[in-house]
Formats: sequence, C-alpha cells, structure tokens
Amino acid sequence: MTDLAIVELGPEDADDYLELYRGFEWWADRDRANVERALEHTPLAVGLREAGELVAAARTLTDFVYYAKVYDVVVAESRRGEGFGARLMEAVTETAALDSVDVLELRCREGLVPFYEGAGFEVDDVRADVDGHDEAFVTMNYQR
Repeated sequence: MTDLAIVELGPEDADDYLELYRGFEWWADRDRANVERALEHTPLAVGLREAGELVAAARTLTDFVYYAKVYDVVVAESRRGEGFGARLMEAVTETAALDSVDVLELRCREGLVPFYEGAGFEVDDVRADVDGHDEAFVTMNYQR
C-alpha cells in the first residue's frame, strides 16, 4: 500500500467507481450515467487511490447530524485481501464530517459480518423502549 491517498469522490470519479462495481455480478447493471448521478447526490463518498488508481470506495448517505448509512463498499477485484477494505472502513468511520453522528449503519451479506465486525461494526438487534414497552425495530423496504 505505497502512495495510498484517501480522497473524496464526486461525479468526476464515475468511470473509476464503475470499474470497481464491474468486479461484482451483483452490480452488473450499473451504468456510468447512474453512477455519476449517484455520486452527485451522495453527501460523502470516500475512495482510496494508490498511485492514482481507485482501489476501493464507499458511499455514505447522511444528514451529518443524526443518521449515516454506508453503501457500496467495494475493493478492486485484483486487490482484495491486501487490507484496502479495512483501510477504507477506517477512513469512513474516522471521517470528521460524521463526528456528530452517533451510529453509522450498513447492510451486508451474512458472510461479510466478520469483516465489518473487525472494522468496529456490531450486529444490531434493534430494540427500544417505546412508551414503556420494549419493541423490536424492523427494516422495511418499498420495492419499485
């Protein structure tokens, strides 16, 4: 990991981010125009560049006060296993812009739980006292 730079990403980085996405069949339907648009509307996108090449990236949707959710964590296919994912998550979790946010959230495949636990994340069985009653919180999706 020589010459490694932590950088903020924007729409101008769409081609490089798209190249990272192409390493996963999961994201095979992503195209340049939509990646550019996503980056344009992402409050915080962080990347790792080694000798100018984008080797890892993540996007965080946030209001910078209460909520932050990490999406699209990806490391170049040819560079996995070299510690870039851990370094990327360190860059995301230590970003000064998120200092007032108490909890960063993310959703991941079950097989990645140990990786994210190593980055300080915890599996969260979300429960809270609501009007004197213990209630579970459930993730809901609206599919279009």
